[in-house]
Amino acid sequence: MIHDSNNSIDVKIHFTHAVWQEHELAYGTVSSAGLDLRACFDEPELVIEPGDRVAIGTGVRMEICEPGWAGFIFSRSGLGTKQGLTISQGVGVIDPDYRGELIVSLLNTSGQRRLVARGQRIAQLVFLPVRQARILAVNELSDTDRGAGGFGHTGTI
Repeated sequence: MIHDSNNSIDVKIHFTHAVWQEHELAYGTVSSAGLDLRACFDEPELVIEPGDRVAIGTGVRMEICEPGWAGFIFSRSGLGTKQGLTISQGVGVIDPDYRGELIVSLLNTSGQRRLVARGQRIAQLVFLPVRQARILAVNELSDTDRGAGGFGHTGTI
């Protein structure tokens, strides 16, 4: 799939599992935001019991070649909605200096046993710009209309 080089970043990928000899790491459509990551293990499938979480290797290592970017692993919407399999920590953050295998921790939020097949698409990898904060310790913060109002402070409708 061809991408606009003005809207892309360079990422080096090292495939570490045979699943990637059968599949391509690619965007599903021209406008897709995430690359589909696949379950890389040697057995035909694995079982995730209700409420359990399982760390699954993706057979992918990467190097983000441009500063100011990081990788983020999100749930696949269909897998979460239809099967109840979601990323256990909400979103996985892949720091730009990490060089190990990308691991996806799936949580079975359904009430039923779920099967994950070898090579199945289990998550999506999205690249987003990031900036580190410069921490400024102060004694007070500026006032706002909201102030310290939190959880439900602005209403429900």
